[in-house]
Formats: sequence, structure tokens, C-alpha cells
Amino acid sequence: MQIHGLNKTTLLDYPEHVAATIFTGGCNFCCPFCHNKDLVLNPSAVPLIAEEEVLAFLKKRIGILSGVCITGGEPTLQKDLPKFIRKIKDLGYLVKLDTNGSRPKVLKSLLEEGLLDYVAMDVKNSPEKYGTTIGKMVGTAGREDDSGIKDDTRIKDSCTDMVSESISLIKESGVSHEFRTTVVRELHKEEDIAMIAEWIKGADAYFLQAYRDNENVIRKGFSAYGKAEMEKMAEIAGKYVSRVEIRGLE
Repeated sequence: MQIHGLNKTTLLDYPEHVAATIFTGGCNFCCPFCHNKDLVLNPSAVPLIAEEEVLAFLKKRIGILSGVCITGGEPTLQKDLPKFIRKIKDLGYLVKLDTNGSRPKVLKSLLEEGLLDYVAMDVKNSPEKYGTTIGKMVGTAGREDDSGIKDDTRIKDSCTDMVSESISLIKESGVSHEFRTTVVRELHKEEDIAMIAEWIKGADAYFLQAYRDNENVIRKGFSAYGKAEMEKMAEIAGKYVSRVEIRGLE
């Protein structure tokens, strides 16, 4: 496992649990509004934390922490992810996975093995806008990678199928879950939120996250919607998902 960060205690990342958050490096998306610029663009420059060190910490915190959140980057790119989660589960922890949904085969395997207790999936935009929203094509030169997406194929045509499959897997899994969208004024309109909400119809929960600019975003220059506008979008999404909430409003 390529572990590049450890938040030893969080009350926010895993709903209703005191948890630790583990950050993996690398991502097959490059969303320009992403706050984890270094983990996405240059993970090799971020110091590694040994897997043994993380597991030793978690062993010491048994009885204090109840959950572990694995985020990124995109954790499903890590070939050792199932093995690593098994070690965490053996310590008695609940596991929450944050994912962009681009690798449904990995997600399906994890769900079928019972390794996940909570899944949070980012739905970046409506299907027609996926290519521009995620910022780059997926894959490596001249061949398909494990996601099945070629580098010469736009995400709109290839990854939306993967995302759709992941949405269905999550909703049908019986595992607690949420879907979420970081709402950026320059990228999202009310009709996009309506399309996303219809896409995930019947989900446990949908969170609209207010964009916040900071020094770690991949590309500067984006802006957020105000409270009233976000509330209107939540009302629209509520036609399809029973629980819709807004996060991150100042």
C-alpha cells in the first residue's frame, strides 16, 4: 500500500464514528477543483508512511477508534487494497471507503467479500459533463489499464459506464453509503444536480459539498454558490433522494 497520509483522529470523515483517515497516493482523475493536489499530481513527492506503522498505530487505538476511512487520491488503484483492508478488519475496525467509482470490478470484489462497512462515492457531474469535470483522460499510453478505459477515449463515453455500474453496485449492496458532489459555480448548474440526483435515485444519502478555494487546489479560479442557491439545488435533488444535505457552507 502506498500510504501518504494519516489523520489519527477525525469526527467528520466517518459518520457517527470516531475514526482515523488513511490517504493513498495517485488518482486516475485530475479534477481541477480537487484539494489534494500533491496526492494527485505528484504523490512520489509526498513522504510514504509504512503500512506496518499504520497498523501498529491502529492496534494501539483499539477501543478508542471504531472506524478507519481510506481515501486518496483514489484508493481502488492500490493493488494491495483488499489485503490491507483485511488486516484492518482483523483488528476489529469498521472500514469506510472513499472512491470516484471508476473501478467497479474492484468495488464489487470488496463488497462481495464483506470488507466495506460504508462507501462514499463522488459523482463529479452529470454524464455529459464528466469529461470536462474530471480534467483528464484515464489510462496509460497505448493500452487499457485495469479500469478498462483507454487513454484516447474521453471519460464521458467510457467512465460514465463505470460510474453507473458503481452506483448500482453501491445501492444494491445493502452497505451504508452516500453519494456526494462538490458543487462549483463554473461547472455545475441546477439541471446538472437534477441529473445526478436522478442517476443515484434511491440512494441512502446525497451530500452537496460547497466548493472552497485554498492553496492546495489543482487549479485556482473557481468559486462557490451561496447558501440560497445551494438550498435550491438541495430541494431539486430531494425529488429523487430522500436524504439530501449540504456540507461546507460558511
